[in-house]
Amino acid sequence: MKIMTMIVVLLLYASPHLSANWLEEISTLNAEIKSLTSNEKKLSDEQRLQRFYELSYDLTMLEYPGFATGLGDPRGQDRLTDLSGKGVARRQQAERDSLDLISGIDRAALPEREQVNYDLLLDTLERNVRTQRFPTHYLQMTQMSGPQQDLASLLAMMPNASVEQLENQIARMQALPAYIDQSIDLMREGMKAGVTPPKITLRDVPQQIRNQLVDDASKSPLLKGFVEMPVTVDPLQADSLRKRATAVYSQQVVPAYERLLEFAENEYLPGARESIAARDLPDGKAWYRHNVALRTTTDLSPQQIHEIGLGEVKRIRGEMEVIIESTGFEGSFEEFLHFLRTDPQFYHSSAEDLMREYRDISKRADPELTRLFGILPRTPYGVIEVPDYAAKSTTTAYYQRGSLKAGRPGYYFANTYALETRPRWEMEALSLHEAVPGHHLQISIQQELEGLPWFRKNPSYTAFVEGWGLYSESLGEEMGFYKDPYSKFGQLTYEMWRAIRLVVDTGMHYLGWSREQAIDFFKENAGKSEHDIVVEIDRYIVWPGQALAYKIGELKIKELRAYAEEALGDEFDIRAFHDEVLGRGAVPLSVLEANIRSWVEAQL
Repeated sequence: MKIMTMIVVLLLYASPHLSANWLEEISTLNAEIKSLTSNEKKLSDEQRLQRFYELSYDLTMLEYPGFATGLGDPRGQDRLTDLSGKGVARRQQAERDSLDLISGIDRAALPEREQVNYDLLLDTLERNVRTQRFPTHYLQMTQMSGPQQDLASLLAMMPNASVEQLENQIARMQALPAYIDQSIDLMREGMKAGVTPPKITLRDVPQQIRNQLVDDASKSPLLKGFVEMPVTVDPLQADSLRKRATAVYSQQVVPAYERLLEFAENEYLPGARESIAARDLPDGKAWYRHNVALRTTTDLSPQQIHEIGLGEVKRIRGEMEVIIESTGFEGSFEEFLHFLRTDPQFYHSSAEDLMREYRDISKRADPELTRLFGILPRTPYGVIEVPDYAAKSTTTAYYQRGSLKAGRPGYYFANTYALETRPRWEMEALSLHEAVPGHHLQISIQQELEGLPWFRKNPSYTAFVEGWGLYSESLGEEMGFYKDPYSKFGQLTYEMWRAIRLVVDTGMHYLGWSREQAIDFFKENAGKSEHDIVVEIDRYIVWPGQALAYKIGELKIKELRAYAEEALGDEFDIRAFHDEVLGRGAVPLSVLEANIRSWVEAQL
């Protein structure tokens, strides 16, 4: 999945008088963090920690106004994130200053309820500062994200129920030219340093940019909020706002995208690196090992993870062979995969029918949740299509979190591009992962937790979040799914897919595998379509280490469930177990294990 829950943490710029105000506020907040470090006011350690929670929230909302949109915070909704050199340096300095402050707080002096918060905060800040060793800010545009599509996603999240909200959307469109120029500056610096995405993965980016250049402004995804305005906007004002938005699109947005297109075609693609391996980047081996630790929250080496992946591929392959035998299919494993990829019975002929089945699956899952969970979220969710402008290079589906504060539901985005690559047998497992009991359930529960500081209510720790998503797929049988052998094979295909990730991600980035070798290994072991496989491999190439989190996290959750079931015997309650796993938000896997072992001891 691309959690696009994958919070859209975006962009910058504003008019000079607004610019001065928010920069002054940021300066004031950073100054107070430094004063807390020296403790000029002689506050207790708990008081300093509590004040830092407030300061860090305000600072994050001001520095990342796209993130504020996701949370429903009103600040900075006329701006985008400052990607100037000064902006990047300012945020990195703030991370170092914050770490200095938190490192100087005596954990033992804190109340017990705050010690876990402190541990997770310290861990986050240490990770952020370690990441500064690697110039991730140079990587502004890939086939998965960048100025060619992120602003459309951000504007789609923004409300349009008032004149002020629509004015904010116009202001953000006006901000796009400056943001694009800043992005191009960073990418040029990256080219000088040898830090770019691999050339092969950028092949669709020019077309993604062209998709934002439409002759009729009303057809642009950026102006979606102005096409049909709610009755809360005065009709005369609505017409004026629509005309202004159209003028901004034509006179400012279009020329900015044309500049980006020229840069992409004439400079970035020709200048991008040929190698696909993260190890070939400057300081690349260390960078990849850092990503592995960051994403898995473990100290496993790339080689160890590669071996785990090979073992899981072998195990799952055996289970798949059993399912094939149960169908009565006569032929080899490869022939069965070809059958699944090509037989018309497994494919919808229209996007409408595909979306209808996705929604049906999701709504069949909803009433089954009460048998597995004692606590359910209040935030609703919907199932909608991946936008056309991004569909070709986007994965099969992704989840975008909602916000009770903003009055926005979560969304499960399903890809309807190339219907012949969207088999029905994968739909149940995919829906359980992205919607419920997967990402929507876990992330919404985390957002609604009471008594936790703000940073613990937001998705983090990929191994936990994606491990939970993959574990959720395995709950399908307990929820009445996978009754059809092909759907069960689809669930095993999805588990195999994540096991394959362990092999090909480490293979390409650390062990010298070629892109073709990774694609072939995927095709030999999973029934996904060739289009999906190519999109997936290219995703792993530009996102080194992220794909490792799913299987590593799932294995840990399953291990802890097996431990709890054995220790508690007949007293094991699956609802209580799941509530305990999700009830503290996303945490490192080591913390999750400590939590579950303590819970089991308490039950005993």
